[in-house]
Amino acid sequence: MSKFDYFILFAEMRTGSNFLEANLNSFDGISCLGEAFNPHFIGYPDSDDVLGVTQRDRETDPQRLIDAVIAAPELNGFRFFNDHDPRVLDIALTDPRCAKIILTRNPADSYISWKIATATGQWKLTNATHAKTSKVRFNAAEFETHLAGLQAFQVRLMNTLQRTGQTAFYVAYEDLHDVEVMNGLALWLGVDDHITGINKKLKKQNPMPMADKVENFDAMETALARLDRFNLTRTPNFEPRRGPMIPTYIGAAQSALLYMPLKSGPTAAMSDWMARLDKVPTDQLLTSFSQKTLRDWQRNNPRHRKFSVVRHPVIWAHAAFCDRIVFNGRGSFTEIRGTLRKVHGVDVPDGGPVPETDSVYDMAAHRLAFIAFLKFLRNNLSAQTAVRTDAAWASQLGLLQAMADFGLPDVIVREDALRGDLARLAGQVGHDTMPEVPTVTDPYADRLATIYDDQIESAARDAYAKDYEAFGFGPLR
Repeated sequence: MSKFDYFILFAEMRTGSNFLEANLNSFDGISCLGEAFNPHFIGYPDSDDVLGVTQRDRETDPQRLIDAVIAAPELNGFRFFNDHDPRVLDIALTDPRCAKIILTRNPADSYISWKIATATGQWKLTNATHAKTSKVRFNAAEFETHLAGLQAFQVRLMNTLQRTGQTAFYVAYEDLHDVEVMNGLALWLGVDDHITGINKKLKKQNPMPMADKVENFDAMETALARLDRFNLTRTPNFEPRRGPMIPTYIGAAQSALLYMPLKSGPTAAMSDWMARLDKVPTDQLLTSFSQKTLRDWQRNNPRHRKFSVVRHPVIWAHAAFCDRIVFNGRGSFTEIRGTLRKVHGVDVPDGGPVPETDSVYDMAAHRLAFIAFLKFLRNNLSAQTAVRTDAAWASQLGLLQAMADFGLPDVIVREDALRGDLARLAGQVGHDTMPEVPTVTDPYADRLATIYDDQIESAARDAYAKDYEAFGFGPLR
């Protein structure tokens, strides 16, 4: 009897997972079925199904696809990234009959590879003469967010395997061209076959030194030294643990005041207020904190005050909806918008429509799409969808709890009571007066006022019951 019924290849973008899949498929008795639980497609971007299970079938019941993978002849499995359907982890991660393969790569290499692929549009290479390349800029805050996501996922895998008495087969990016390691992997999976050579179809992209791929290589070296991390390439998790929101914190230019923003909160308004408090331009605010630089800031400002702002769940969800789904520019989620439209009935067209002026996607259509989005959120926040729970629409209570590993804000300000709380904070850091606080801090306030009704309020309460209870929110109006 085989040790395993199926396998999961845990990886991330630009770690060599396509190449490892190709090598696995070279063995008789092994089939890797692509990204079977990618929330935006099933298997591969142009596939309609995996083993007869469609994307809609999988969305309704992920167990159905896993059952099909188990039932198919020989040993089958799939690739799984940290933003794939989280319900699969609840099913498979504790199952000892599921083999776990964990592929890792130096996160700096995978990050730069991702930046280049994004810039060139080339995600696979089968003919070296068609190779595209581009120098890219290293963004320290973006990289730290990338690294924190990898770390959190690896820690979850490792801890669950420890608690359930399981082990995984770890493969480093550098192992992928070692035929003996590939044969060892097949042996561990219980497959009686071996190969004599590595798959030659896929070619390595961007083989040049890192300094030739990064425009600001000196800045990258400085940023990586500041992170003070060790053994990034060969370990199953990254230490020390690092909160993912620290790079978004904003410090006043002169005052001992730190704003800890939540992603869909009034960040622009608070940044402007903090700049006017010290009478400086907003570009002089302190940003791009790491754990080390934030600790240094705290030590150098012994009477500092930290604050965050929570907003009514209806405003919170509507801001996330407009910024990430309706809007089509930088920061919007194009793939998620397509999935919401295709699977969840959120009828938002592509192109960044403006419902105030669009004759097709008007305010009535915007209201219906927002209600559908709130219904999606109810399921998403309950881990009932394949789409990730993004920080843009996660519960504000959950985001504040995530800050606790490093430190909580001294004051949690409610958006509708900014003036009084900000006045007290300004006084605590040495100001006798403060700039005027804007009366409207939501750029979509007029749009929301047009569509708001009891149905929207009820749908928001269903989605964010914990926030309503924790912060004492009543109806918006």
